[in-house]
Amino acid sequence: MNKSNELIKASSGLSVAELFESQVSKNSASRAVIDVDGKIYNYKEFLERVLKLSSLLLSYGIQPHDIIAIISENRSEYLELQMACAKIGAIVAAINWRLTVQEMQYCIDLVEPKLVLFTDRFKEKYESIKLKDIITIKLGNVYENNLSRYNLYRGESLGRGEDPLVILYTSGTTGYPKGAIISHRAFIARAMYCVIEYGINSEGTFPAWAPMFHMASTDLAIGSLIIGGSVAFVDGFKPKSIIDLIKRYKISWLVLMPGMIDNFIKDLLKKPVELVEIKIMGAMADLIPKTQISQITSLLSTPYLNSFGSTETGLPPASAGLIPIKSINYSLSKFQSSFCEIKFVDDNDIEVEMGLSGECLFKGPTLFSGYWNATKINNEEFRGGWFHMGDVMRRNINGTIDFIDRKKYLIKSGGENIYPAEIERILLAHKEVLEAIVVKLKSLRWGESPIALVSITDQKKFKIVKKELLDNINDKLAGYKRPYAILNIDKDDIPRSTTGKVQRHLVEEMVEDIIKKEYKEP
Repeated sequence: MNKSNELIKASSGLSVAELFESQVSKNSASRAVIDVDGKIYNYKEFLERVLKLSSLLLSYGIQPHDIIAIISENRSEYLELQMACAKIGAIVAAINWRLTVQEMQYCIDLVEPKLVLFTDRFKEKYESIKLKDIITIKLGNVYENNLSRYNLYRGESLGRGEDPLVILYTSGTTGYPKGAIISHRAFIARAMYCVIEYGINSEGTFPAWAPMFHMASTDLAIGSLIIGGSVAFVDGFKPKSIIDLIKRYKISWLVLMPGMIDNFIKDLLKKPVELVEIKIMGAMADLIPKTQISQITSLLSTPYLNSFGSTETGLPPASAGLIPIKSINYSLSKFQSSFCEIKFVDDNDIEVEMGLSGECLFKGPTLFSGYWNATKINNEEFRGGWFHMGDVMRRNINGTIDFIDRKKYLIKSGGENIYPAEIERILLAHKEVLEAIVVKLKSLRWGESPIALVSITDQKKFKIVKKELLDNINDKLAGYKRPYAILNIDKDDIPRSTTGKVQRHLVEEMVEDIIKKEYKEP
C-alpha cells in the first residue's frame, strides 16, 4: 500500500471515542449517564472520568490491542471502561457473570487479559478463577480513589475504525463460548442503523437493564453516547425502576425479552403509567405469546419490534418490522434490514430459489470481525466472503422474510443463547449414560427451555443417575442453561434417520407429549 492509500485509509477510520468527544464539544452540559444510584453525569463530567481512566490504564502499561476483562453488574464504570478503551485503543472482554467459575475461567484463558476489573458482588467467583500475571482493580471506593489521582489523558485517540473494541461471548456449537469481536466500525454502523431504522435520536434515553455483556445493552449504550443521547443504568430487570424511567424521560429503545413481559404487565396494571415517549420496544417477538405483545403495546402505547439479529450482526438482518399497538392477528414475517445484504443458501452454499428455505448469509458494516483466536471457525463461517449465520430463513414472494429454525439447534431462553451440545457434553461424561439428547421445549415464560433425554446402562438406576446428573450440571453450568427436566428414554426408542442421525423434531414431539402428561408448563 502506497503512502496516499495509507492516508486515505486513516482518514476514514473513525473511532467511537472521537465521536463521543465530538458530542461533548456540542452538548457538554447535556445528560449523558444516569447511574444505578440515580447520580447523573453530563457529557463533560463523563468525558473527564473517561480520560482519567485512560490515564490510569496507560499507567499500568496498557497498550493498543491489549485486553481488559470486566466482571461486573450494570453500572456507569462499565461504559467508562468501554469509552476509555476506545480512546487508548484497548479491548474490553465483557465476561458473563452468570457463568460458572469453570466457564468464566475458559473465557479469561481465551483472551489472556492484561488487567481485570471486578466488583464485590462476584468476588467469590472471581477469587476462584486462576489468574497469572494479571493486574486487578476492584470497582467501588478503590476504583474511585485510583481515578482521583490521575490527570485527564490529552493524547489522540489510539483506536481506529477496524480495531477491536469489545469482545462479547456467544455460545458455540461445541458448547464452549466464542469471543465475538466488535470493532469501532461495527458499533458506529449499529448506531446509524438505529437512527435510520427507528428514528432514535439525541433526545432519547436508553434504559440499560440487560447485562452489559449482552449486545442488547452494550450496542445501545455505546451508540447512545456517539449520537448525543443518554444511558440510564438499571441493575437487572427491575420493573419499578424501569417504570420510573419511562415516566421521566423520552425512551429510545425499551428492551423486552421472553420471561419478563408477564411480570412487567402485572406491574403496569397496578397503576396506569403516564409515559413521556418510547420510540420502540421489544425483541424476539417470535418467542413471545401474541396476547402478551398485544397487552404490552396497549399499556405502553408503543409498537413492538419484530426483530431478528445476533451478537455477530447487530440488529440486522431482519429487524425492520413493527407489530402495531393492540394487534393480536399479526404476521411474524420480517423485512430485510437497512445497511446489509443477505442471501439464503443450501448446504453447498448455492443460493436457493424464492420461497425455499436456506441458511442466511450476511454482509454489511454492522458485522463483527470474527471470533477471537478461532482461525478454523472463522475460515469456515466466513467462507466465500459471507458470514454464515447458521439460521434457516425463507424469502417470500412479497419480499418478506420468515425465520424457520436455528440450523445448529440453538435454544433461546429468556434472551440467553443455549446450545444443546454444552449440556449433552456434561450428561455424556457420566459413566452410566449411553446417549444424551437435549432439545428445546416451548415455554410461555421463557420462550424456549432446554429439556434432556438420556439413555442409561441400567434403567433401574435412573433416579440415582438423574440426581448425579443434576448435581454435575449445577456445578458446571450457569443456572439458565439447566434443563427443565431430565427424562429417561430407551436407546432403541430414539427416532433416527436411515443414516442413524437423531431426528430432533420427532424427539421434541415426544417430549411435548410427556410434559403435558407428567409436568407443569415450563
